[in-house]
Amino acid sequence: MTNMKKYISIATLSIVVLLAGCTKLDQEFYSSVTPDTFFKSEKDINAALFRPFTHAKWYLGEDRWRLQEYTADNFAVTTKGRHWYNGGENERFHYHRWTPDDNWIWESWRGTLMGVALTLDAKSDLGKLDYTKFALTPERKAADLAQLDALIAFFYLRGLDYFGGMPIFESLEQESLPRNTDQELFEHIEKLLKAAIENLPIKKSDDKEEGAIRKAAAAAMLAQLYFNAESYIGKPMYEESRKIAQDIIDKVYGDYALDSKWNGVHGFKNNLSPEIIWSMPSEFKKLEYNWFYGDFYHYNSRQFFDQDMTGNNGTHLTPSRKPDGSLYSGFKLGNPFETFDKGDLRKEPYVYHSADQYEGMFIIGPHKTPDGKAIVGGEEYNRLPLIFVDQVARFSDVGPGKKYSSIDQLPSKMSEGEENTGVRLVKVPIPNLANNELRWGADLPAIRLAEIYYMLAECNFRRGDKQRAADLFNTVRKRNFIDGADPNPVSAATIDKYRIIDEWSIEFIGEGRRRTDLIRWKAFTTEEWWDHKPSNANHLNRFPVPNKAIAGNSNLAQNPGY
Repeated sequence: MTNMKKYISIATLSIVVLLAGCTKLDQEFYSSVTPDTFFKSEKDINAALFRPFTHAKWYLGEDRWRLQEYTADNFAVTTKGRHWYNGGENERFHYHRWTPDDNWIWESWRGTLMGVALTLDAKSDLGKLDYTKFALTPERKAADLAQLDALIAFFYLRGLDYFGGMPIFESLEQESLPRNTDQELFEHIEKLLKAAIENLPIKKSDDKEEGAIRKAAAAAMLAQLYFNAESYIGKPMYEESRKIAQDIIDKVYGDYALDSKWNGVHGFKNNLSPEIIWSMPSEFKKLEYNWFYGDFYHYNSRQFFDQDMTGNNGTHLTPSRKPDGSLYSGFKLGNPFETFDKGDLRKEPYVYHSADQYEGMFIIGPHKTPDGKAIVGGEEYNRLPLIFVDQVARFSDVGPGKKYSSIDQLPSKMSEGEENTGVRLVKVPIPNLANNELRWGADLPAIRLAEIYYMLAECNFRRGDKQRAADLFNTVRKRNFIDGADPNPVSAATIDKYRIIDEWSIEFIGEGRRRTDLIRWKAFTTEEWWDHKPSNANHLNRFPVPNKAIAGNSNLAQNPGY
């Protein structure tokens, strides 16, 4: 399999300049190559093949991530004094009051079709080539085109999840197409993936994961499509998903295994993890997760990481505790930090040791430099030690002559944050400056085997096999505890909807999928979590078609309810 990592770095990272509109997937918009003049070697073929993968990596983050996580129960961007109100944007998504004019929605619609356009462009060019002129076999050509079919399916699968039916483009010559139905887009994705599976290679035991789509990745996407089919087309297809998931675990589609370490799939050398089914390669020092750093970390967290980056201090976990320190207990979702069990290695504070060694994945409690000095704040706690708390409230407004006389009076809601509000996630390890060659060295996992285990577990639960479901969850859980001593394993006697929702939250926190999981369980619009009341408005399970898209293509129909 071609090494994608060599080629992704030469593709443009300035995606924004390409996102010029999607009423026509025009070749002149997307700088398509001319096969007769451009392709001189296999290197040129690889460069064209992997160019749309760069867009896929961008697509998995930023606004798509925000739509998945800020609308659900695990994360929030609270207003912190004079910061982060953002015209009410963060509150609109938290309270499910978004509109067709919101930019996250527009960028996600546009980014989806942009991905389709770039991939169709590459497919058109490579499809015209005679691979034998480059000493390459017809089988290699079929595998390359199958990767592109699978990538088109990837973008459309996400688009189906966000918006429902979208225009189905099959060439760059089409323009101003109306939306296809949910069912039609579902069938188009299914067709693309089934065809791709036939021609993609299988991963061998000694193959490294470098970003190319292999047979198991396409099969996993087909399992994802079926797994959420009830949400997408109103037809449960859990049995179809179960069969594929079992085959992946049984190595029918390639040689994969669960990583023995909890952070093996997220660390600097995760391209070596046997668990990764498909990842987006990282090019060192390109700050490819800089949006994540900027969203999550305090302005002075650079002292904690011993780094030169600056955070914007926005995002944190939704609180597990009330202002008085007691646990929230009035709702079944949320409380993400305290959903982790005591002794879970992931629940420990993040500490970077040296080289590629680190532990924990949260920032909580006193914020200190690596040598133990207190890091001070610059807003409510100006020149005072920063202590991150699993709470949301204006503690700095309590005291004689202040707004509140006691903590008991403090409200806890989106408007009441401070600079030290909330637990911060460090899902992607961050080295110090001395080891800066590792910065953003971790690849971005798009599909990993733990997801397949969890899909299989949930499918077994839904067919009534609770013991098998519990065993599958526990197979993954045990690596997160010393010597596998899990204090709270999943039990066939107690497993239910909410325990499964919690398990998805714990294992995949911050991986940009939470909204989808809640919708599948019919919990997205019907359940309460911190500072969020259920709307029971089913149309909110889909985002609206952006007004900008409709302005550019009058054939686009709006989703019901908007």
